[in-house]
Amino acid sequence: MEIGGKERFEMRKLEASDKSKGFIELLQQLSVCDSVSDEEFKERFEEISMNGENHMIYVIEDEEKKKIIASGCLFIEKKFLRNCGKVGHIEDIVVDSEARGLKLGQKVVEFLSEKARSMGCYKVILDCDEKNVGFYEKCGFQQKGIEMALYF
Repeated sequence: MEIGGKERFEMRKLEASDKSKGFIELLQQLSVCDSVSDEEFKERFEEISMNGENHMIYVIEDEEKKKIIASGCLFIEKKFLRNCGKVGHIEDIVVDSEARGLKLGQKVVEFLSEKARSMGCYKVILDCDEKNVGFYEKCGFQQKGIEMALYF
């Protein structure tokens, strides 16, 4: 994304080195995310990476600050329904509190939605808090159904 004639924000896949660029601290702005050791991060990164295109985490890095300032995840569910169709699940959309208002969250959601479409998904779904409904409606989503959860 260009700011002042210079590319400042880069959207790309999560890299193993992003822990040192504040990725975990960014996730802590979204939900419970205790500190993660370098080894734990590396193990989970490698585990997720083994899923290839079926589980992708994308980030936006502020190139000037060398800091991860936005992130989102796309998980592809393969189904028997709809002629062995696929559904994209968008998860964990977060923008650093200091970067809000720059439409980075919208960029992440639109990017992940288009990625799901390009991979042959017949729909993309996500869950969100009521306070975020307006944001996702601006991204083209509609309320449908009721979310249910069972936490352990």
